Amino acid sequence: MRSSNPVFSRRGFSRTGGYAGFNAGQQPQAGNPYANSPNVSNPYAQQQPQTTGQPYGAPPAAPPQTRPMTMDDVVARTGMTVGLVVVMAAVAWITDLSLGLAIGAGLVAMVLALVQAFKRKAMPPLILAYAAFEGLFLGAISNFVDTHYASGAAMQAVLGTMAVFTATLVMYKTRIIRVNRRFVRFTMVAAVGFILLMGVNLLFSVFGGGDGLGFRSGTMGIIFGVVGIILGALFLSLDFKQVEDGISYGAPREESWLAAFGLTLTLVWIYMEFLRLIAILQGND
Repeated sequence: MRSSNPVFSRRGFSRTGGYAGFNAGQQPQAGNPYANSPNVSNPYAQQQPQTTGQPYGAPPAAPPQTRPMTMDDVVARTGMTVGLVVVMAAVAWITDLSLGLAIGAGLVAMVLALVQAFKRKAMPPLILAYAAFEGLFLGAISNFVDTHYASGAAMQAVLGTMAVFTATLVMYKTRIIRVNRRFVRFTMVAAVGFILLMGVNLLFSVFGGGDGLGFRSGTMGIIFGVVGIILGALFLSLDFKQVEDGISYGAPREESWLAAFGLTLTLVWIYMEFLRLIAILQGND
């Protein structure tokens, strides 16, 4: 399991080259989720090092063992990252952080997210720094939208994000949503198309003025806002699958930071789409 980034890339690949959990011939044996069976393609299986000069029949030296990741680890670290986002957002809101500083914080958060997304291992200080700067950006933007465009939009966006998270988790746990190769391919194609359209719209708005192609206002803005929220729910399903596979295959404890990073990115995505959609809807009243 590696971190997932719904904005820039979706790194849902295992270390054996396939999709996380989708290249496994079978699940680990019941009762021992960390068993390393030769019939199971486990991206976290410990490889025995080759040694020289050992007597015939001597067992190879055992690699150092680390405690495997648990659901409690994922919940705790996700609580830390999301909690830091909320705290820093409150700071930006209370201090009435200017939009200029907020955009600067958002750019820093984007760079930190990219750096972590392309690293092979979790960097907790980097992830927490991203959460802090992202919180400043979200708090200032939410305050601006709430004050000038849609009163109460921030709270409505928070409630909407919580509702999507809960609904997606329930549907995933009850297997209404089944994450397989087809699901991953569909989500990736939809996400790439969505991001490309938003990028084109941004370029037209920068060089042509106004709202570009109109994908972020009026009826088209509402449609794309709903699509963005649905994409966020699909990303959440991929995150849940990565967490489930990581626990099943005995991923090291440090991987829980990557799970928290991916979940935080996805929740931020959903919140921003809700905030934008609510602002458009109230602006049309």
